[in-house]
Amino acid sequence: MGTPHNEAEKGEIAKKVLMPGDPLRAKYIAEHFLENAKCFNTVRNMLGYTGTYKGKEVSVMGGGMGMPSVGLYTYELFHFYDVDTIIRIGSTGAIQDDVNVLDVVIGMGACTDSNYASQFELPGTFAPIADYELLARAVDAAKEKGIPVRVGNILSSDVFYNDNNTVNDKWKKMGVLAVEMEAAALYMNAARAGKKALCLLTVSDHIYRYEELDARQRQNGLNDMIQIALEI
Repeated sequence: MGTPHNEAEKGEIAKKVLMPGDPLRAKYIAEHFLENAKCFNTVRNMLGYTGTYKGKEVSVMGGGMGMPSVGLYTYELFHFYDVDTIIRIGSTGAIQDDVNVLDVVIGMGACTDSNYASQFELPGTFAPIADYELLARAVDAAKEKGIPVRVGNILSSDVFYNDNNTVNDKWKKMGVLAVEMEAAALYMNAARAGKKALCLLTVSDHIYRYEELDARQRQNGLNDMIQIALEI
């Protein structure tokens, strides 16, 4: 089978896929968390692996940076590989004062400045949201592990280096917890395909307090989030 971006044959990808942005993170997860992991994709170095976790089949694949990239890979997984569930696991910059580095943020909804939804030609503004069952299970898993978690609205932005350096002030006023660059496209693709999606994020830095994790803290924090995603 295969696509221009994924060389996997049908059946080589599990029904559930964890999707970090970085393909090397996908490799790390496969090597440290999965059993009998096998690589199914190397096209454009967007590595993907399928293995088992506690006896259940699961895949992990990079999604790249930004909504065009994650939109492409998740569309193919949902429509060409019969994937039912995609859980994005990434990093995020905190916006609210009471969100701290190392917190896990769960995107109940994903605001966006992107034009991604225009393709659906909707007669209004679509609200991209997570699958509730996945969200509830993630909250329970985090509590069991004693991992601080925040649930609410996040921002999926098309722009990392914004020419307007006050742009986040307005999102902060609306209670948005943190900013990243992919969740809204994932949620829209899942809605259109009738599938399930969730975005888990580790706070790696705080935009207003100029705090950020060092390499060791980032690794440990991401490991907590990965374990939550695998337990869902």
